[in-house]
Amino acid sequence: MTRKVIAEFIGTFWLVLGGCGSAVLAASIPDLGIGYIGVSLAFGLTVLTMAYTIGNISGCHLNPAVTIGLWIAGKTNRKEVIPYIIAQVLGGIFGAMVLYLIASGQSNFELGNFAANGYGDHSPGQYDIFSVLTTEVVMTFIFVLIILGATHSSAPKGLAGISIGLGLTLIHLISIPVSNTSVNPARSTSQAVFVGGWALEQLWLFWLAPIAGAVLAGIFYDYLSSEIEQPQ
Repeated sequence: MTRKVIAEFIGTFWLVLGGCGSAVLAASIPDLGIGYIGVSLAFGLTVLTMAYTIGNISGCHLNPAVTIGLWIAGKTNRKEVIPYIIAQVLGGIFGAMVLYLIASGQSNFELGNFAANGYGDHSPGQYDIFSVLTTEVVMTFIFVLIILGATHSSAPKGLAGISIGLGLTLIHLISIPVSNTSVNPARSTSQAVFVGGWALEQLWLFWLAPIAGAVLAGIFYDYLSSEIEQPQ
């Protein structure tokens, strides 16, 4: 268990540092910034690289919603759920801390939204709470379905990390303008801790919506996979 928890801590640290780091450090540089496409790829690449680094140790969840969704689908031991979530949240906060230490070294540094998730005035596209809630539930639902399908016993071996990483990239391409893309309560918490104020006040949505989407996915895929495993 200890090695699994450490792996989840390191993996979520990398997710936040790589994904949110790309948004804070590289997205808005004039003429050379990577923009939404680059940030989307960065998040996908963090998951892809960690899938092949710690996937054989902890399963590479990196996300409380994923852990809960996999538990609902019967793919994760109940005893691992709470330790994984704690490790993911702490790993994310550590990633945000390292990012803050790097970013604050710039002479004209301003914290800004620090890649935090938000709705209303704090949504990149000024989307309201209903749009953000819908987006986060649906995107997490699809993300957990992708994970469950890609790691199913009948899926092609060795390709799960690619499918999951590209899936997360696509999710970011769709939803960054709406919510700055969470689908991950640990990622949202890590940035909100440093932004404070409005980010902490709105954080509840970025726990509720991803977990709701993941639970629905776990229930739905349990039904789908049981049908797949029936004799033809």
